[in-house]
Amino acid sequence: MIITQIKLKNWKNFLDVDVPLHERTYLLGANASGKSNLLDVFRFLRDVSKSQGGGLQKAIHDRGGIKMVRCLHARKDTEVKIEVSLAENGEESQTWRYVLAFKSEPKGEHRVLISSEEVYSRGKRILHRPDENDKNDPARLTQTAMEQIQANSNFRDLVKYFEETTYLHLVPQLLKFNDQIGGQFLEGDPFGQGFLERVARTPKTTRDSRLEKIGSALSLVVPHFHELHFIKDDYTGRPHLEAKYAHHRPNGALQREDQFSDGTLRLIALLWVLYEGDSLLLLEEPELSLNNSIVQQIPILFQHISRNRRKRTRQILTSTHSEALLSNTGIDPKGVLLLESAQEGTRIRTINEREAVLLKDGFSISEAVLSQTALDTAKQLSIYN
Repeated sequence: MIITQIKLKNWKNFLDVDVPLHERTYLLGANASGKSNLLDVFRFLRDVSKSQGGGLQKAIHDRGGIKMVRCLHARKDTEVKIEVSLAENGEESQTWRYVLAFKSEPKGEHRVLISSEEVYSRGKRILHRPDENDKNDPARLTQTAMEQIQANSNFRDLVKYFEETTYLHLVPQLLKFNDQIGGQFLEGDPFGQGFLERVARTPKTTRDSRLEKIGSALSLVVPHFHELHFIKDDYTGRPHLEAKYAHHRPNGALQREDQFSDGTLRLIALLWVLYEGDSLLLLEEPELSLNNSIVQQIPILFQHISRNRRKRTRQILTSTHSEALLSNTGIDPKGVLLLESAQEGTRIRTINEREAVLLKDGFSISEAVLSQTALDTAKQLSIYN
């Protein structure tokens, strides 16, 4: 299943959005244009869908409250609204549509209450709130039907889809210095501090097969790299990745993850999540720490791994600034969204006619579209003092 359309009202820096999504969607925009905020819509739906340790109120609280979620440009109409349409792989007709809108109470406790929640299955509405029960007991509107097991039986496939959304923006230093940092993991571990525990929880046969594939890929791009293995420390029981590098000694040299380069760790994490499942995958700037020659191949990696999977195609939403990544001519222009800052928040658009002509004439997405995200004032940084 893939999300085919997203509509937003008053979400963070987006006053009004209505754009299509594809199996591979690339989000382009200047710094602070809202690429992370757009990806966070899907993390929000994931958090809302959790029956334990989640739900609407916690999802809003974890983001700093409704004032941090609601667009600053929302004036008279302060309702926040999210609407997503989904379809089965290969189907053009809509399978599911989910609508969630909420706002603060104008009086009293100023609770965040649902103003509208709807679920459509193949065009037929199967949930509509507020209903009579909600009107008789307004406290019910503090919870979505998505997060209530007793209320979501007719659309549990949709709940599961949202709940399994994967986001991983691995910060290598958190992994390398995990023992020294210690402390508490953020819920969902978005920055990969618990990545090794994630690997450890994978069944051994699956884990070994996946690491073998990743090791083969690394041997092509990491000098002297030979093998990648999972091990546990004999004394502490903590999980580690261990790599063998070709060396003048007969048995080669062994290194653990704290000795890997930042680029190697990020590439391992990227390949791991690509193999990991068929849920919606959110990637932020996967090009970080990687050589441009590798970055240019990332769109091909998406296609290659998906094509060789037994499961259904995985939808991937990727934010990027990378000229190298977007110079790959295999990117489908239909899957490119450009975020443009405006007086009243950020607008999102698809490829326009002028850019389409350039692409047809052989220009890459990088040449035809990415240049639109450049800031004219950036050159002034060189004379700033």
